[in-house]
Amino acid sequence: MAISATSTSLNKEQREQAWEDFGKEHYDMVIIGGGSVGAGTALDAATRGLKVAVLETRDFAGGTSSRSSKMFHGGLRYLAMLDFRLVAEGLRERELSMSGLAPHLVKPLKFIFPLEHRIWQRPFMASGFMLYDLMGGAKSVPMQKHYTRKGMLKLSPGLKEDALVGGVRYFDTLVDDARHTMTVLRTAAEFGATIRPSTQVVDFEKDRDRITGAKIVDTDSGRTTTIHGSVFVNATGIWNDEIEKLASVEGKFHVHTSKGVHIVVPKSVLPGDVALTFVTEKSVLFVIPWGEYWIIGTTDTDWTMNLANPAPTRADIDYILEHINAKVKRQITYDDIVGVYAGLRPLVAGSSDSTTNLSRNHAVARVAPGLVSVAGGKYTTYRVIGADTVDAAKEDIPFDVPDSVTTDVPLLGADGYHALANQIPQLAKRLGISEKTVEHLLNRYGSLIYEVLAPADKDKSLLEPIPGAPAYLMAEALYAATHEGAAHLEDILHRRMRLAMEYDHRGVECAEAVSKLVADTMGWDEKARKEEIKVFTDRVEAQKKAEKELTDESANKIEANVEDTRPDVDTSQDR
Repeated sequence: MAISATSTSLNKEQREQAWEDFGKEHYDMVIIGGGSVGAGTALDAATRGLKVAVLETRDFAGGTSSRSSKMFHGGLRYLAMLDFRLVAEGLRERELSMSGLAPHLVKPLKFIFPLEHRIWQRPFMASGFMLYDLMGGAKSVPMQKHYTRKGMLKLSPGLKEDALVGGVRYFDTLVDDARHTMTVLRTAAEFGATIRPSTQVVDFEKDRDRITGAKIVDTDSGRTTTIHGSVFVNATGIWNDEIEKLASVEGKFHVHTSKGVHIVVPKSVLPGDVALTFVTEKSVLFVIPWGEYWIIGTTDTDWTMNLANPAPTRADIDYILEHINAKVKRQITYDDIVGVYAGLRPLVAGSSDSTTNLSRNHAVARVAPGLVSVAGGKYTTYRVIGADTVDAAKEDIPFDVPDSVTTDVPLLGADGYHALANQIPQLAKRLGISEKTVEHLLNRYGSLIYEVLAPADKDKSLLEPIPGAPAYLMAEALYAATHEGAAHLEDILHRRMRLAMEYDHRGVECAEAVSKLVADTMGWDEKARKEEIKVFTDRVEAQKKAEKELTDESANKIEANVEDTRPDVDTSQDR
């Protein structure tokens, strides 16, 4: 796809136009949910020529899709479950994103897997990694390589010597999940999809047993309208069952939620640059390099409470610290933690009591005429899930729908990225910023870098770092409001930028400067601006308090009682 000089802007004016269109247009497909699955479905449908609307209650990637382990991967653990199809599919999609669809966002990442047992473990793991490589894991990255203990300690000198006897190096990829999802949605908008956050479905219209419309609420203002379409797609992930209840339909599968918690610590606590993979009795524990930090997680525990704000607890954090500290020399403590986040996995429910064994495969079903539900799956396979969903929805669309073409549709910013990445010194000189900053911008925006920095031609202060977050430029915060669909301060600080997980103040120290910068673009007067800061700060403080609680119940109570960023959300759908 040839990227235009200026991309489609998702901003306040576009949200107003979208709301007006929703009330008067008829869509071929209305997608409920702006996470990775909704985004993948929107891009697939739009590039097949369908008239598409996307409705997101809160912010794009506001749920599971911003709280993952930040990887596109085949899933080594699924080899042990003999789920070869899922692994092969994941590896194929990982390769496609890394090499063609989103090379600016999906990066190769070197992992090492420490071996703890002599004699049997190395040949056992070698066979697994060989399968991984042969199924596509080593297509554009090196194959597995085996190391002695000494070799492993050179790669990761922070490991305890008695915690390993050797190890294996392999490759997967790193991705900013929230940014990727938002970019998929923006790419769908480039192909004509109408995308809007702050839009909640609260009821459905039917003609006999067919879903024909949905009553929607603007969760920022409380106004309502009705949107009509040939087919509605329930791509809400963990909210799947709630939407089916709202439609008074019996689903053909149910979604079980599992909580995964990660902590973020400075790079300095663990010498080395390679990612680490450990297997615990309940989950896989990853140690993933993220700029100047390590992301460490995850847990895998049942969750039956609030869907919008799953709360990490002290017990979750203790679990992670206990397992990582058994492997590393320098013990990691609470004082080292700069960020914590918790997400919920939407698992297609099975009969096992353990969430670890529930299916990560996705399920798609036409649950009623005019309504298709999709759930489960891995973030890595978002594109396949989207294509399968559109295929399932064809029955309700009154014309022939072409086949999927998204294997050949690069995301916004991908075209020209490799050429620009070869010109970092020249770009730095031309743009008047450091080479490190150019690299940072290319890895977030790709070839859209010029669009991001264009306002700085008239206002050089936009090239200054954000107070409290020196890794980011003021221009990035403005771009989040003018082009990336951010409607609130939290959207900018927590998802367009990842300040909640990268700074121990969780973005609070940036709130004043960023809110002043974007106030005019957002249409905030001084009262509204201060309210944005208050709501944001209250939510950060609530999470910090929840992290000190021992139980899910007590932590959930704290998180659930905080005012929602969007004041007119129907929180009864959050369970």
